[in-house]
Parts: sequence; structure tokens; C-alpha cells
Amino acid sequence: MSGRDLFCQPRRIRRGAALTLVFASVLVAGAAAGSFDEPDLSDRKSGSGTARSATVSSDEDVAKAAAEAKADGKSPMEAAERAVSRSGDRWGAVYSQGEYEEFEEALDGQYTGVGLWARRERDGRIEVTKVQSGSPAAAAGVHKGDRLRTVDGENVDGQPVTEVVSLLRGDAQDAAAGTAVTLGLERGTHAWSETVRRARLSTDSVTVRKLPGEVTVIKIAAFTKGVGDLVRTAVRQAPADSAFILDLRGNSGGLVTEAVTAASAFLDGGLVATYDVDGRQRALHAAAGGDTTRALVALVDGGTMSAAEMLTGALQDRGRAVVVGSRTFGKGSVQMPSKLPDGVVAELTVGHYRTPSGHTVDGRGITPDLDVTAQGQAAVERAETVLSGLGDAS
Repeated sequence: MSGRDLFCQPRRIRRGAALTLVFASVLVAGAAAGSFDEPDLSDRKSGSGTARSATVSSDEDVAKAAAEAKADGKSPMEAAERAVSRSGDRWGAVYSQGEYEEFEEALDGQYTGVGLWARRERDGRIEVTKVQSGSPAAAAGVHKGDRLRTVDGENVDGQPVTEVVSLLRGDAQDAAAGTAVTLGLERGTHAWSETVRRARLSTDSVTVRKLPGEVTVIKIAAFTKGVGDLVRTAVRQAPADSAFILDLRGNSGGLVTEAVTAASAFLDGGLVATYDVDGRQRALHAAAGGDTTRALVALVDGGTMSAAEMLTGALQDRGRAVVVGSRTFGKGSVQMPSKLPDGVVAELTVGHYRTPSGHTVDGRGITPDLDVTAQGQAAVERAETVLSGLGDAS
């Protein structure tokens, strides 16, 4: 299990809210300091064929409960949370104004933290797996492989990475950039403490690396703003005889508009997905001009969710990619936000999306063409083997 002190799930976020797809301008136009490899009030999320009519009463119930609580001098947020819980909406969520702003910032590709990734080892130790260049952690001399023992004096051994990340971010105190956090570290036999100040940092949502044999690996950690264009640039700049591995493992989703743009890098127009809102079916299409000839493998796992599943389904159904890995998570529902008193935001499920062939993703996920249980670099090597037998996609 691994995590990082960026793209963290917003404070108090729960159920599936962090996994929602964000439809952003698509819905309007006619549409992790420490998280795991995951909106704007007017633009939003997605996910396979259910009309909004099934949840209209829940929407109304939540709004009514919040308004009545406000009138009675009680907490609109607590009342809304109770109403959402009663609705039975698996992906419904309620955010304070600050939480929602944090979520939006994360989707902008920014976060507040110290700039380190970590994982929990089998013995419970928390090990630093990456330090972001130019971050407070890097300036303090923290290295990959260091053991993180404490955060502000609290022992983190055995804690879930999400909890460790929450401490790094200072979630309990709503800590802002500039606030101090003390890290207890260990490297070999040397143990020491470093006090660093949290900062506003940018995520590395897309990384590109070249492998021997003219293979380009494009890793998408989340669909933050600008990711689609980064993917298209990576494809255009790859050598003419390069094959591609699109690594979507651990990608919990993000902006659907960015996923559609990423799909456009590998498709020459055509359908990416259909979805419904208010009982009306709509469609998302790729732009023309994408690369359709060079071989492509999409690498997925159980942490591939939402917009990442939509992209995977489009590439698989359109015959553009061979999907390798394990069954994806199965988050294909559409949430829409509504403003409540005191800046509270409620999001309830209003529909679902389907792949180009009409397959429902929600609760089912995407089944790979080749089931691969290997993890880490071993999975990439399996993907390379598959690529070697594909040749040109044409």
C-alpha cells in the first residue's frame, strides 16, 4: 500500500466522493498532500444508464434538511450528511466550503504539503518512496528510502498511509502553506528530526519514460487540469517507431474532459463514452487526428477508477489498445454538486456512463484482455511482452 503527501482525499471526505468523475465544462456545455494514486460548482462528474429521476427526491431531501437545520440554528452540514446517509447513495458526499475548495485545488494539480511519497512496509514501517524536487522535504535533505517514524511527535508505525498523509498535511488543524511540521526520520543507524514548512506544490500527474526497445511509458496518476494535453504531447514527441504503455494503475479519476483529451491522443475522433443526466443520454467524442497506428497497451489494476476506467473502456472497445492487468475498480456513476447553506456542497448520484459498446462500468469494472497479477515493474515487463507481439495497431 502506498501513498503520497499530495492529492490527498479532502478533509472528512468519505465513501466514494474522492473517486467521482468530474464532468467540468462537459456538463455545462451539454455536460493528494498525500493521497493515492484522484471540481467547480458549475461543472462536474460522471459515471451507465440510470436517470436522475431515481435520486431527485434525495436531492430535495438533502436541501430541505440543510435549510431547516440552518433555520433552527443547527449545522446544515451535519443535517445534509444525515440525509445523504439515509438516501442510500453509495457515492453521495457532503463537503464544507473549505473541503470543496481543497478538492478543486487538487484537480487543478496543486496541493499543500511537504512533497514526499510514502508506503507502509509489511512490518508496519513507513518508508519514503519519493521526494519531490524543490519541495520542503527535498530542501530538508529527506531521501528516498528514509524511514518516517513520527509526524509532530506522533508515532506513525503501523498507521495507514492515508492517516500518515493526513498528519503531514495537518488536516486536523486545517493547516495552511507556511505552517510547520516536524518529521522524525531514520536512515540506517542515524535518527534525527527535521522541521519543515508546508508549501503549495504542483502534482506530477503525468510522467513519461523511455524503455529499451523503443517503448514509451506514459503514466497518468490522475486527470488534473492539463493532463490531456500532456499526454498528446508525449505521444507526438515519441519516436516514430515507438510503442506505448499507458499506465493507469492507481489512477482514481479526475476531470472527464482531460480523460477525453487523453483518449484523443490515441483515437481519430469517434465515441469515448455515453452518459445520462436528467434522463437524457449524451455522448463524449474524441477529437480527430490522434495516433492510431503505433501499438498500445493500457496497464490497469483495482485502483484504476472513474475517468481512468472510461478511458480504458474506450480504448478497449474501439480496438485501439490491449488492456493488461487486473479488473478495475468499477466506479462509473455521475455525481452533480449543489450548494447548501453556509457554503456546504452536496453531491449525489444522478446517472452513469457506458463504454462505446454499451457496457456498464459501475459495480463491474473493466475486465482486462490479459489478466496479469504481477505488480510494479514486473507488470510493465508483461506489458512490454504483449507489445512485442502487436506490431502496428493498423
